[in-house]
Amino acid sequence: MSRLGFSIYPEHKSAVDDKKYIDRMASMGAVRIFTCLLSVEGDKEAVLAHYKDVIGHARDKGLDVIVDIAPSIFETFGVKKGDLKLFHDMGATGIRLDEGFSAAENARLTANDYGLSIELNASTNDNVVGSIMAFKPNRERLLTCHNFYPQRYTGLGQDFFDMTSKEMKKHNMRVAAFVGSNDPSAMGPWPLSEGLVTLEDHRDLPIDAQIRQLVAHPNVDDIIISNVYPSEEELKSIEKINFNILQFKVDLNDNVTDIEREIIFNHEHFVRGDMSEYMVRSTIPRLTYSEAEIKPHDTRDLLPGDLVIVNENYGRYKGELHIVTKAMPNDGNKNIVGRIADTDIFNMRYIESWRVFGFVE
Repeated sequence: MSRLGFSIYPEHKSAVDDKKYIDRMASMGAVRIFTCLLSVEGDKEAVLAHYKDVIGHARDKGLDVIVDIAPSIFETFGVKKGDLKLFHDMGATGIRLDEGFSAAENARLTANDYGLSIELNASTNDNVVGSIMAFKPNRERLLTCHNFYPQRYTGLGQDFFDMTSKEMKKHNMRVAAFVGSNDPSAMGPWPLSEGLVTLEDHRDLPIDAQIRQLVAHPNVDDIIISNVYPSEEELKSIEKINFNILQFKVDLNDNVTDIEREIIFNHEHFVRGDMSEYMVRSTIPRLTYSEAEIKPHDTRDLLPGDLVIVNENYGRYKGELHIVTKAMPNDGNKNIVGRIADTDIFNMRYIESWRVFGFVE
C-alpha cells in the first residue's frame, strides 16, 4: 500500500493556515510531512518556536515529520554537528540529509538517542547507500526520499528514477517521491514556481494522475505533495484515489448502461494469471452478472486503451471486462464503454498477472 504525505513551509505561511492544511490532509489519510530548514531566515529562536508549534500540531494528529537539513544547519543554530537534540525538541520524527555527510557519519546518526529516522537522498547514482551499509547502520531507522526539482527540465527521467528507486529497495528501505500541485499560488521553500516534482514528465500533469502513476510504481512507498497549498479541486481529485491498487482514470462513452457502470466501478477487478497479449481480462464479473442483460453497442474494432465489456453475443463470457492492450478486430461481441484517459495510459506498463486494479471516472 502506498502512503500519502505532504509538505509545509512554516517560514512562508501562518501557523493558522498550516494547521488548517494539516487537519485537511490528516482527514484524507496522509501519514507524513516534509518540511525544510534550508531556506529559513530571521531570528532563530522565533523560527524554532514557530516550527515547534506547527510540528506539534502535526504530531498531535499522528503524523510523522521529516525535516530537510544540511551540515550548515548545525552551525546556523549554534549546535554541534551531529547533535540531533535540536530536531527532537522541535518535534520531528526524522531528518533528511541531502548532502554534506560522509557514509560513516550517516551510519552513526542512525544510532541517535532520540529515535529519529535518517532519510537519505534517493535521486543520486553514487552508491552512497551501499557505502553506509558498510558502517553497520541501524537499518530500521533508514529511509530514502527523492529530490524535487523547481526548474523546468531538471527533473529525473523515468528510466533513471526506476533504476535508483530499485537500488534503494534492494536495501529494504522505504522510497518516497514528490508530486506537485499545479495551482498558480502553490509554493515551495523557494520562490521559483515552475512546478515542484521529482519526475520531469510529471510537470504540468494533473496531480491526481501524478499520484496514480507513483501508486502503480513497484518501488515507491510514500508520495509527498511538495508545494503548498494545493487547490480544493486538486484535493478532491486526490480523495478519489485508491492507494491500495493500480487505478486508471477512464473517459466513458455517453451511452454506457447502468449495468456496465456497475461492472466498471462497483466490482472488484484483477488480472487473470494467464495474461493475454491483446487484453487484460477481469473475468469474475461474468459470474456476478450472468443473468444481466448486456445488449451490443459500440462494437467498432478495438484499439489499445479501449475499455470493453463483453456483451450477450458472446454467451458465457458476457460481463467480462477487458482493457485492450493490442489492436484487434471486434466481431460485435464486445461493447466499447470508454477509454483509459490519456493521463493514465502510462500506467498500463504496470499491468501484470494477478494484480488488482480499478477505475475512477
